[in-house]
Amino acid sequence: MCDASGELSDGWKGWVELPPARPLRAQGPWVDLSHPLSSDMPRQPFFPVPSFGHFLQRPDFPLNITRMDMVVHLGTHVDSPRHRFNDGPAFEEVPLERLSGAGLICRVETDGGCEIGPAQLEAACVGLEPGDILVLNTGMHHLAYSDAYQNHPWLSVAAAQWLVDRQVKMLAVDTPTPEMPHEHRGPGFDFPVHERLLGHGVLVAEHLTNLDALTGQRVEILCNALNIRGGDGAPTRILARRLVS
Repeated sequence: MCDASGELSDGWKGWVELPPARPLRAQGPWVDLSHPLSSDMPRQPFFPVPSFGHFLQRPDFPLNITRMDMVVHLGTHVDSPRHRFNDGPAFEEVPLERLSGAGLICRVETDGGCEIGPAQLEAACVGLEPGDILVLNTGMHHLAYSDAYQNHPWLSVAAAQWLVDRQVKMLAVDTPTPEMPHEHRGPGFDFPVHERLLGHGVLVAEHLTNLDALTGQRVEILCNALNIRGGDGAPTRILARRLVS
């Protein structure tokens, strides 16, 4: 998730069941679906601006050494169940098979500030298989460095349940969050999409980019999340390439 509110709750239900893994055949170049780590990378506006600078630098020291200070939910990142549930696994407890494998990149035609329901996912995600990583291309990644990026589409709770029912192991979006935009939330907003997805062991990745070249295709995905002990989220470099049958 790209934002946090209140105390985390207990009640994690376990990992969504996955089918047996199958060998993958992929070809073509890897495409980087991640924003570079930088002081202007996409973020929720209430998160602090990250800081990158030189801790030590040539010629005063023999090596250049960069230091960074940032919230782990900035830029392209993945949420672990610990983000929403105290009894959910943190990043060192996330099985590696949950972070890579076959997936589908789908174009969802919607305007910013609109809800995405199960019917839209059903129409867009043709070819989705149990155990897939689903990447939603809403087109918002083209606006990632503008104010318009914050008025993004979001998933309904029913859409989140649709993903759980289809045994998706990770949802990745090109928006700040699959939740309703911050400016539309009322008092007591409790992040129901994260509750439904993370509660059933469906990981959530946010702020993806460079999706157009592979949209509509089945892909192999590598989600190289940092293994942060106790981590409720982790910056990640997500790579994808086309699968062949």
